[in-house]
Amino acid sequence: MIKVLFVCLGNICRSPMAEFVMKDMLQKRGLSDCCHVESAATSYEEVGNPVHPGTRRVLAEHGISCAGKAARKMTAADYDAFDYLIGMDRGNIRSMNAICGGDPEGKILKLLELCGDPSDVADPWYTGDFNATWRDVNRGVNALLDKFFPA
Repeated sequence: MIKVLFVCLGNICRSPMAEFVMKDMLQKRGLSDCCHVESAATSYEEVGNPVHPGTRRVLAEHGISCAGKAARKMTAADYDAFDYLIGMDRGNIRSMNAICGGDPEGKILKLLELCGDPSDVADPWYTGDFNATWRDVNRGVNALLDKFFPA
């Protein structure tokens, strides 16, 4: 089983969107039993808080529930627990490396780099544009699934 942890600053916008988009795509492809997917934050700021209403709205518009999700902080132990730790932006990647004490196994990746795009996933916390985040997350998650399960 492949274990994936999506990571952003607060774990209320981008990383939970990626978590639940991937779970939905896996379910639709009949691959739910092949992957374990979670999300976490690099900071303590939002720990225990639910998914941001904007992310919940966009997910719901696409028939995806994130009910029960509460933000959690990434820990160094996550490095051993997951096969891939996927950050949403350059700042997340720096923080993830600091939390884990480096990346000796090459497990830490930036989501959009999986589809050949060096950009960061649009951060709706600052822009308010959850649809842009939806588009970025879908591109990245599709590329990740293509990596895991090539056609």
